[in-house]
Amino acid sequence: MLDFDQAQTLLANAAGPLQRHEDIGLFDAPGRVLAADLTATVDIPPADNSAMDGYALRVADWRAGGRLPIQQRCYAGDVPEPLKPGHAIRLFTGSLIPDGADTVVMQEDTVEADNQVEITRQPAPNQHIRRRGEDTMTGTPLLPAGTVLQAAHVALLASQGLASVSVAAQLRVGILTTGDELVPPGTPRAPEQIYNSNGPMLAALVRGLGALPVHVLHARDTEADLLAAFTTLLADCDLVLSVGGVSVGERDLVKPALAALGGELSLWKVRMKPGKPVALAQIGGKPVVSLPGNPVSAYAVFAMLVTPLMRRMQGRDEIFPPVSLLPLRTEHPRQDSREEFLRVQRRVADDGSGELVAYGHQGSGVISSMPWATGLARLPADVPVNDRDRVPYYDLRHWLA
Repeated sequence: MLDFDQAQTLLANAAGPLQRHEDIGLFDAPGRVLAADLTATVDIPPADNSAMDGYALRVADWRAGGRLPIQQRCYAGDVPEPLKPGHAIRLFTGSLIPDGADTVVMQEDTVEADNQVEITRQPAPNQHIRRRGEDTMTGTPLLPAGTVLQAAHVALLASQGLASVSVAAQLRVGILTTGDELVPPGTPRAPEQIYNSNGPMLAALVRGLGALPVHVLHARDTEADLLAAFTTLLADCDLVLSVGGVSVGERDLVKPALAALGGELSLWKVRMKPGKPVALAQIGGKPVVSLPGNPVSAYAVFAMLVTPLMRRMQGRDEIFPPVSLLPLRTEHPRQDSREEFLRVQRRVADDGSGELVAYGHQGSGVISSMPWATGLARLPADVPVNDRDRVPYYDLRHWLA
């Protein structure tokens, strides 16, 4: 069996970034991956403006108890007159700074009456003025390629006047479930059958990473069905995920089907629990990853091993999300011959620090543990883990995004 870190690295490098790009409008940009570095073409703010509702004046004109005539009331979007000596101009947040003014006094430090204003606190030069380009300046880097665009990035792009942006084309993923015992949800089920939860789960996981599940197919446990399904998926998709049929049973036929299509296995079996039976093949330059059939195992393998590959194919700049170290609460020492990935919740301890609590039943078919868990705790192989030992914590908010 391949060690987990080796398997993760091997899978993460199984394919390079897609070379397809497309231009999309800003309203469609969240969740997409920026295709090229962007440089600012507009100074932000584009001109000196007021950070407050208040008055523009010259510091030299201020006198304690004195009053300045209000020359003009200038709203955001108006062009102010040049400031006359000994006068003030009423401004509002975002109003342009008049030529000749060197400070803004916020209205809370003023008293206005009879179109004159008294400044009740001595002003300082340059206060409450947002200078041209203090946020971004023309020619400076704006966003790097590989950025996963979110609302904050969209705001930055819109501030530059961009109505569209070049992004990587959506990763097209094909999903294949296998097993004669599976029936689709919403259909009648015989006692010997179970509902297919892997197909909808994997489609949701793929969408959660901003990719497109092009096909979700199911094949019976025959080589002919598997060959037909794989042929369709490889024709239409950039990445193929199959689930089930990769163990050592008589009807685990995925490996022979991949071999028949010219696939060369570069990985089979990983020293992890859950999730030992994992296969990676390349067919026509496209990666095919075969996941174990138990839903929890497929979920864990997808999170830990498949998502780095998907992020690389999407052209993201961050392939591996951060991993933290947190204490694990356990009533008895835990030890296994494989690295174990426990479904855990991150909770706040009495002292305010974080700690991990494991789900009571860690069986690979316990689907109820998946929505309960906030992440996976990684326990080393062949080493006892005791109560409050610190272990790596993979937060699923990041690893499934």
